[in-house]
Amino acid sequence: MSPTRGILLKLGSVALFTVMAALVKAASANIPSGQAVFFRSLFAMPVIIVWLLLRHDLKTGLKTKNPMGHLWRGLIGVTAMGFTFTGLGMLPLPEVTAIGFAAPLLTVVFAAFLLGERVRAFRLGAVAFGLVGVLIILWPLLSVDNLDRAVMIGVVVVLLSSVFRALAQIQIRRLAGREETSAIVFYFSLTASILSLFTLPFGWVMPTAQEAAMLIGAGLIGGFAQILLTSAYRYAEAGVVAPFDYASMLFAVVLGYVVFAEVPTVYTLVGSGVVIAAGVLIIWRERKLGLKRGQTRKAGLTPQG
Repeated sequence: MSPTRGILLKLGSVALFTVMAALVKAASANIPSGQAVFFRSLFAMPVIIVWLLLRHDLKTGLKTKNPMGHLWRGLIGVTAMGFTFTGLGMLPLPEVTAIGFAAPLLTVVFAAFLLGERVRAFRLGAVAFGLVGVLIILWPLLSVDNLDRAVMIGVVVVLLSSVFRALAQIQIRRLAGREETSAIVFYFSLTASILSLFTLPFGWVMPTAQEAAMLIGAGLIGGFAQILLTSAYRYAEAGVVAPFDYASMLFAVVLGYVVFAEVPTVYTLVGSGVVIAAGVLIIWRERKLGLKRGQTRKAGLTPQG
């Protein structure tokens, strides 16, 4: 284990995912979100395949005991990606990033209902606190004096993307018990590439050379980001690297300002701070409970959750 390397890899993945989102946003004026999902998924595959070959994991990555589980993960993941890409065309990059922080909070709630995980008052309180932060972010966007139909639709689709991202995490947890990480990564890219083709009748366009370069770049960068993310958890525990997800807000603010001349509102910054604090509290609590469970197992006792 090398926590420093794990943290650096996680920061690298977060930065690349933000760049990927910026490229998709830049192309969104003319490119439908389904088409962007196709490019993002298809051009990530060569990067992932080369990575699996270098790790001698390609054979493992092609093996699966649960093809239907991967199909469901693909359906949920493609839906989440499609909503996110749609939202990027309607809202500023920092706002999309900030609202997306609702996903890990919702994962806690869905894990209780769908996986039967025990969620105590502390985590429920942290989730409620984080959702207050989301409401703070949304307040100026949905205020009566500033109500805009496109903005309202953008808020709804980004919130829906958070719901589906949380559901995707639940499905990944289900798969992780029986499937290798390499298989989960490979089959998501494959199923996403195929499933996104079903949006072809809904208005794909011939991209310009610049748009094609941005879409292909988004796919390649997304593939590299996925590899860095996967590698980060090989070098450090999840509780160590998970909080660095929230560095995406910093990268989004910088890219939003430099590339799109977007300045985040005070509500966005304050609300993001509340959501980040809630997320870090949940991660801290999970890490603490994990340590306690480990000590309990070593003592030969039955953990109480």
